[in-house]
Amino acid sequence: MKIVADMHTHSIASTHAYGTVKEMAAQAAEIGLYAIGITDHGPAMPGSPRTWYFDNFAAIPKTYMGVRVLMGAEANITDDEGHIDIEESVCRKIEWIVASVHHLTIDENKREYITNNYDACTQLYLNIADNPYVNVIGHCGSPAYKFDYERVIPVLAQKGKLIEINNSSFKHKKASVPNCIEIAKICKKTGARIIVNTDAHFMTDVGRVEPAFEMLEEIGFPQELIVNSSVDRFERYLIEHDLPLRE
Repeated sequence: MKIVADMHTHSIASTHAYGTVKEMAAQAAEIGLYAIGITDHGPAMPGSPRTWYFDNFAAIPKTYMGVRVLMGAEANITDDEGHIDIEESVCRKIEWIVASVHHLTIDENKREYITNNYDACTQLYLNIADNPYVNVIGHCGSPAYKFDYERVIPVLAQKGKLIEINNSSFKHKKASVPNCIEIAKICKKTGARIIVNTDAHFMTDVGRVEPAFEMLEEIGFPQELIVNSSVDRFERYLIEHDLPLRE
């Protein structure tokens, strides 16, 4: 197994990452990726770029060194109602949106209520399923935000959301790994499509998903459900969802 597109990466615009867009795309080219998604954090994350950053993606070439470059965002889910921190007018222009829960970016009035609240987290993910601009549900294996996988994953899949298997969880968030395995098994059982990403914050991590794929191989996960495991599958997803790709 391998990926042809790494669709969750961060540049120095996120300020806690350490590579430029050029460096990240050049690394993707060096290892033979077809595409890369630059998904810097939405504005609720400390040190993240402001709205004008997402408004100026036309400045970035749509291909660089032969690699397709999709400019997107990692939007922060801010409450159990499924709101994100990127305005709809901006979402319409963004090519690729990963929606994730981060403790720091949950509305402080809701943070205590949501954290470790199984029912609230279940409702959060059911609500984000209705956001038409979200493509990927990012690193959703956190024990602090565990939800009803059996109930929610089929809904996410039906609404066209890809469930992310985030390689960074296997490297830096080991407490999430058992949940990641459970999520992957439910995706396999229900036929929900996934995407395997690195969440790279430096160029040498781009495309490196070995631990995630080892897990998927161990559970016999079908390659046809991994959207970024072939150019054809990846391109079909883009066409199917009629994304606002740059001209």
